[in-house]
Amino acid sequence: MPGIFTLVSTDGAARRGTLALAHGDVETPAFMPVGTAATVKGLTPNDLRDFDARIILSNTYHLWLRPGGETIAEMGGLHAFMSWDRNILTDSGGFQVFSLESRRELSDDGVRFRSHLDGSAHEFTPENVVAFQERLGVDVAMALDVCVKLPTTSHDVAEAVRRTTLWAKRCMAARTRTATALFGIVQGGLDEAMRDRSARELIALDFPGYAIGGLSVGESRDDLYRMARFTASLLPIDKPRYLMGVGTVRDLIAAIDGGVDMFDCVYPTRCGRNGRALTRAGDLAIRNAAFARDPGPIDPTCACAVCATYSRAYISHLFRADEMLGPRLLSYHNLALLAALMADARTAIGTGAWAAFRDSIAPAALDAVASPG
Repeated sequence: MPGIFTLVSTDGAARRGTLALAHGDVETPAFMPVGTAATVKGLTPNDLRDFDARIILSNTYHLWLRPGGETIAEMGGLHAFMSWDRNILTDSGGFQVFSLESRRELSDDGVRFRSHLDGSAHEFTPENVVAFQERLGVDVAMALDVCVKLPTTSHDVAEAVRRTTLWAKRCMAARTRTATALFGIVQGGLDEAMRDRSARELIALDFPGYAIGGLSVGESRDDLYRMARFTASLLPIDKPRYLMGVGTVRDLIAAIDGGVDMFDCVYPTRCGRNGRALTRAGDLAIRNAAFARDPGPIDPTCACAVCATYSRAYISHLFRADEMLGPRLLSYHNLALLAALMADARTAIGTGAWAAFRDSIAPAALDAVASPG
């Protein structure tokens, strides 16, 4: 597949770029709202367009189980099904199957598992996972990989790397749709030698992009930052780098500083549903009595429609009254805040002001991060 990524500028290890996909360009660094089951919880596609989301994430495992690939294909593909005319990335389902430890059986052929919904038996192989994502018509598909819990044994890490490479080769061979870019996923736990091996083996397959997988699965924050930075340094300069499962302000700033381009996480919308507001200065528990008569916006630095319209007092009231508008407004704000954070990060990188911007947002996030190599 031809190159899909243009590196526009750098400032230290931080990168600004453009990802050219079938449903339009995506400026990076970019945070992808998570629409696991073909919906970003609580928000409409128009809400996402308000803060100019250019790409969202959905999930193979959940869509496989319901409504199924046949239904989505009959509806015209995933974009038409969910009325979203911009880009979609689908996770391969490898992480979800990893989380079903008591319900799955791994082999070199693939993974057999039982649904968390009804116990029905299913099997993922590299071939059928690629075919499923292509049938949905998505813009970016992920190769099937093996994720392990942390901490774990060196044997389990080595097996995960070996099998991830084996499956990656089969995923590449199974591609049929040029409009869907297939990304490989680097594994290796917290072992730098295994990360290096996994990266080299996947780079040899010449994927259009690479994800950093197997983090945010139980390791410390310092280990997350260190290993994300180290792995990013192994990946090609001219291809996008995607850190999976990261979505706090602090984590995003640290990962951008380490050379990562793309992110996703359920954290912003999960927080939105549970009364936790993201701000550039830290998270707020909006139900707290301190906000019951606070006339200010959630975040004075945020220009989103929620902060421009509603007070902390009102949103606190909605949650304490168990009104459904509260989670919707807070989810909107949380994602809009991250979208603005990414836009400001791109500007800072492009103007040579990244270090000052980084330190104004989350200087403590970088205190314990070792330099790569």
